[in-house]
Amino acid sequence: MQNTEAVGTYAGDKTLAILVHLSGIFFGWVVPLVLYLIKKDDSDRFTAENAREALNYQITVMFLYIGCAVLSIVLIGIFLIWVVMLANLALCIVAAVKASNGVSYRYPMTLRLVN
Repeated sequence: MQNTEAVGTYAGDKTLAILVHLSGIFFGWVVPLVLYLIKKDDSDRFTAENAREALNYQITVMFLYIGCAVLSIVLIGIFLIWVVMLANLALCIVAAVKASNGVSYRYPMTLRLVN
């Protein structure tokens, strides 16, 4: 049987990485921040890397929600917020699937604020 896991990843690492991406759908940036702060100095680099990427993406999504709230004054924000919500859902699921395969996913068009 061939091992398809990436080097240095374990089942526990993958589970936390999957959960950190999926938690962004419901809890925004809170869970990625907590997990990143716990794992950033740990030997578990896979989870820390995924938590950092999820945190950066959820901060970007928060800025997009704020922009949509401002634009709702002229009614375009009401429609754009649905686009942001759908994109957040789809990209979080894609990232979770990639993490389950042992691959670190980089979200497109994300502000890299946390290094």
